[in-house]
Amino acid sequence: MFYISTIVKAKTNKNKTVAKSIIKRARSSVKMALVPHKNNGYRPHLIRSYGIIAIIFVVVGLQIGYNMAVTGKVLGNQSSITITSLLNQTNRAREEAGYKPLTLSSKLDRAAYAKAQNMFEDQYWAHNSPDGTPPWKWLGDVGYNYDVAGENLAKNFSTTEAVMTAWMNSPEHKANILNADYQDVGFALMDGHLDGKSTSLIVVFFGRTAIDLADTNAAFTEANNTGINIFTQFAVAFQSINIATSIGLLLILMAIIVSIYAHKHRHKLPKAIRNSWKRHHGLYKSVGMLVFGVLIILMFSAGQI
Repeated sequence: MFYISTIVKAKTNKNKTVAKSIIKRARSSVKMALVPHKNNGYRPHLIRSYGIIAIIFVVVGLQIGYNMAVTGKVLGNQSSITITSLLNQTNRAREEAGYKPLTLSSKLDRAAYAKAQNMFEDQYWAHNSPDGTPPWKWLGDVGYNYDVAGENLAKNFSTTEAVMTAWMNSPEHKANILNADYQDVGFALMDGHLDGKSTSLIVVFFGRTAIDLADTNAAFTEANNTGINIFTQFAVAFQSINIATSIGLLLILMAIIVSIYAHKHRHKLPKAIRNSWKRHHGLYKSVGMLVFGVLIILMFSAGQI
């Protein structure tokens, strides 16, 4: 029994020694990668050239892998937008502004669908078709007689939050959403190819039916496709981030923090480095990583209005 007990105790001690050794090596590796100190020449491995290249490969690889797994495409264009979510968020915006919610109209839905289909068939992205056909033509085709009406367009957005942010930051699109005269709304979501590229279109018709069908004061409002500014574009892209991008951005943020920390220790760098431009390598790399992070976010801002 004593012999068996001794063997068990010896194995236990050996396992503890191995575990401590592994932990010690892991801590040392983490310190070499993240913390500027004498043993790594005050240049953490994470922000050396091979570390930066590894970060880029991991971030891009994560995104490609996620897109391939979810959409089967390298770039990925998965959309979570639904008519219900568009209606709910449109009405939420109206109610917050003190306006009555809109009612979903089957006629406007059909008109929006026909307009989206026509844009794919005739290969254009505008309120008026190439032959000059105006958007209210589609309302007439479905028998929607209106006093006032309007149209919003969008393409290549991946979330309802993103497209609503874009519309609400465009005065003309916002004016359609918050027009107190409108009572009805119709949506169409359609995927196809436009100019040889896979495209997701959103067409929205707003309106109020005419009380007097002979009314000559009918008005139609078109929100011009003027695009969105860089700040709105960034907000739109940020709202479209998926889990793979979030992990990638966390890795980039870690690199930025390590770079800034290394920059604060630049006075401890080897003399040869202190006398060269590499003295500020931490600052350069923190800025570079910041730009890379912004580019990764903006990759999701393909949406247009």
